[in-house]
Amino acid sequence: MILISLALVLVVWLSGNFQKKNAPAKAKYEQTLDSAKKSQVQNVDDETTVAMPAQQDSLSPLFPAMNGTENVVTLDNGLVKIGISSKGAAPCFAQLSNYNDQQGQPVVLFDRNEISLNFKIDGKNQNIQSRNLYFETVQSGSNSVTMRLNTNGYGHLDFVYSLIPESYMLNLDIKASGMDNFFSSDLNALAVDWIQNLRQQEKGFEFEQRYTTLTYKRADKIKAKVMNVAPATKKSVKASSKTIEESMDWVAYKNQFFSCIMIASDTYAGGTQLSGVSYQKGVGYMKKLMAKSHAGFDPSGSQPTKFQFYIGPNDYKILKQNSKLANSDHKVRLNRVIDLGWPIVREINRYLIIPLFNLLSKWNISMGLVILLMTLIVKMLVFPAQVKSYMSSAKTRALKPYADEINAKYPKPEDAMKKQQETMAMYSKYGVSPMGGCLPSLIQMPVWMAFFFFVPNAIELRQQSFLWATDLTGFDELIRWNTNIPLIGNHLSIFCLLFCVTNIINTIYSMQQQQSVPGQEDAMKMTRWMMYLMPVIFFFSFNNYSSGLCYYYFISGLVGIITMIWLRRSTDEKAILAKLEADYEASRNDPSKRKQGGSSMMARLEALQKEQERLQKQQKK
Repeated sequence: MILISLALVLVVWLSGNFQKKNAPAKAKYEQTLDSAKKSQVQNVDDETTVAMPAQQDSLSPLFPAMNGTENVVTLDNGLVKIGISSKGAAPCFAQLSNYNDQQGQPVVLFDRNEISLNFKIDGKNQNIQSRNLYFETVQSGSNSVTMRLNTNGYGHLDFVYSLIPESYMLNLDIKASGMDNFFSSDLNALAVDWIQNLRQQEKGFEFEQRYTTLTYKRADKIKAKVMNVAPATKKSVKASSKTIEESMDWVAYKNQFFSCIMIASDTYAGGTQLSGVSYQKGVGYMKKLMAKSHAGFDPSGSQPTKFQFYIGPNDYKILKQNSKLANSDHKVRLNRVIDLGWPIVREINRYLIIPLFNLLSKWNISMGLVILLMTLIVKMLVFPAQVKSYMSSAKTRALKPYADEINAKYPKPEDAMKKQQETMAMYSKYGVSPMGGCLPSLIQMPVWMAFFFFVPNAIELRQQSFLWATDLTGFDELIRWNTNIPLIGNHLSIFCLLFCVTNIINTIYSMQQQQSVPGQEDAMKMTRWMMYLMPVIFFFSFNNYSSGLCYYYFISGLVGIITMIWLRRSTDEKAILAKLEADYEASRNDPSKRKQGGSSMMARLEALQKEQERLQKQQKK
């Protein structure tokens, strides 16, 4: 029952049946995107555009920056190309050199129409809104650029960008020079508004949207958190919002496999406002995410305000390496942007699954073979627990003749309590618990769940083919059709089907080795019904899930079936019964030799039943 409850929790967590189609061709994608921008997609400029005075005063402090010609300086370190626009002195383009999109071109995380980064600094007479001001490029190179906001006799403000070699980290220093008369002496903060439309990068929209999140990490906290964004409906797009009262280290706009993370060296001040909307399928975008916060600012220019951007893949190892490049006094832990599961499951991923995956990946073999080897190794590690679980069930089955005698002794329904008590006493006599196999089985569940979180987040599996699956991080669609069928979609995942078949076979074997406890027959019938229903639920849930995950569950189930067959053939229940009898006889004169496996639990159950019987007698009186 424990395993069934956990499985139900998993199904509820899945919370949907994904219905996908192949990603459109590039021309169709662009056509759809253009149409979407005109209708459904919310332009990022709508949130940040600041109206300039109709008549620009030549004596205005910011007059030199109100007009100009936009130019873009591209920074390139071989891993990432980032364009910095002179209008607003902000990133306007980002391309990853080592990763391709669904059309085989380098992944573009955003262009100038999909991102808006605005810095607001209050002045005595006029406020700076960087988004609509033109900066002068005073220094540029392949990895750095300095853009200057000139004023009308009030000094200047420099935005210095530098791309760290062999990394995905972009530094930004904002420093005032000679602006004492522009800013108030008590000014100590600037505002940051960051808005971005996140592109669809993978072929499965619903699956990718599930992993597209607005994630943030609070200062001095280890765990990152995710703000839930309400899904879009056919009738409306509902905005979600949240205010974070604590200071924060970073805010991340995360796709399934790529992220843009903005880090504040001295943390973002409390009161950050986060919001987002989800898009419907077909517009080319997943979500529109927004963050409004504040960071420290020194108007004298003695200390620059420092930010950093991580613009790169959600690769656990790369994220950890780039975290070391953060110029923050806090441990930024960028790798926390990847959700590896609940605490116990996460630790299994960190210290077992990921190291094992990295080790096997170095062998330069197919990722399908890597998953196969991982499955076999993990199965070997949990094999002792599986044997213990099986032997506990085998002992219960060996005592079935005695249980049948008790059933025959108390055939009347009103004697159910006595029948159950005597059965429990019999199990306790031989040191056997009918529930003894649950705990070892429960130990295997966190490993099963660890793969559930690991595979969809493993960027190393992205666009890796195996057998008929073209991408182990997406669904396989060897069999597909044009009509969209409810709950299934327009394809049949073979790996999902194989996983469900092995699950059914495993269920049959598991049910055969279960021994009914007197008085619990109805509960056992419900258990069997639920166990047979689970593969059906899994089919509709996993048909649109990662083929790599279904492949793992298929191999895991197949190995489980083979192990079960071997255990059944190598186990003699008559010999087990003879040993139980011999152990009981040996313990009659020497209680110290009595095996206590499960007896304490049985004693508690007996005591509980006696108490129930006492209460029933009182009620009759």
